[in-house]
Amino acid sequence: MPRRGGEERMVPRAEFRSYYGRPILKRPRWKAPNMPGYLYLGGLSGASATMATLAEATGRGRLSLTGRVTAAAAAAAGTVLLITELGRPERFLYMLRVVKPTSPMSVGSWLLAAHGTLTAASAASAVTGVVPPLGRAAGAVTALTGPVLATYTGVLLADTAVPAWHEGYRHLPALFGGSALASAGAVGMAVVPGAEGAPARRMALLGAGLELATARTLERGTGMRGEHAELVSEPYRTGGAGALMRVGRGLTAAGAAGTLVAGRSRTAAVLSGLALTGGAICTRFGVYYAGIASAEDPKYTVVPQRAATGA
Repeated sequence: MPRRGGEERMVPRAEFRSYYGRPILKRPRWKAPNMPGYLYLGGLSGASATMATLAEATGRGRLSLTGRVTAAAAAAAGTVLLITELGRPERFLYMLRVVKPTSPMSVGSWLLAAHGTLTAASAASAVTGVVPPLGRAAGAVTALTGPVLATYTGVLLADTAVPAWHEGYRHLPALFGGSALASAGAVGMAVVPGAEGAPARRMALLGAGLELATARTLERGTGMRGEHAELVSEPYRTGGAGALMRVGRGLTAAGAAGTLVAGRSRTAAVLSGLALTGGAICTRFGVYYAGIASAEDPKYTVVPQRAATGA
């Protein structure tokens, strides 16, 4: 290869290597299905809480109740998965001993604890009719914590050194936010038919559109830094993760199409809701496994770093 001044490079450019082909990064300790399940349930809870508050404000009682109960159930199930992932319940309690604003895990633990408590109080009041003003107040606060819970997990993944996650920091919060909206809308339109469920159908369409658009840009590496963006985004397109992402896109697109006629057919509403739910779950698992593949193959770490340093 010619160098400056016309000289030839005597030693060929070295290719990426790691000692004995071993991964350079440690494999993320998070496990499936706990972590991907937590990502899905946290988003579902956050978006459902927001849907419930908006439905309450517009006089849609059944949709509000559906949102409150869904938000509380998803938050409780997500907490169980997180505690299971940590191994022992006291580890979750230990994270609540201090607040570290610079740690997404610390902030997320406090956010989940606060949101879970508020959604439980809101749902209990809605179901039993006990102390309605306090229940409505708790529900109003979850309209603030909900959007944060639905998107912070994208920040949590991007805060790691895993190339596919770290370089997707612009995409993951929006991807998870859109998926959360689609998930909550799916439950709402499946449970609440007719005109009262119209806001849930609109939420599902909005979320599905955002999820599809963001997933596509993430898989292509659009917006990622450096000349090797296409390489860093490769795990989202190949292997098991790529298959999950493609299935997720297909289910989400089918669910969105069915949502257009779900207002006239209860069967279409239920089937579309199931498709959107399946798409959201596949997307979360696809992102998780893409990160695992990215950490295990040294080329995703070495090649972009060499390009950045000019080596």
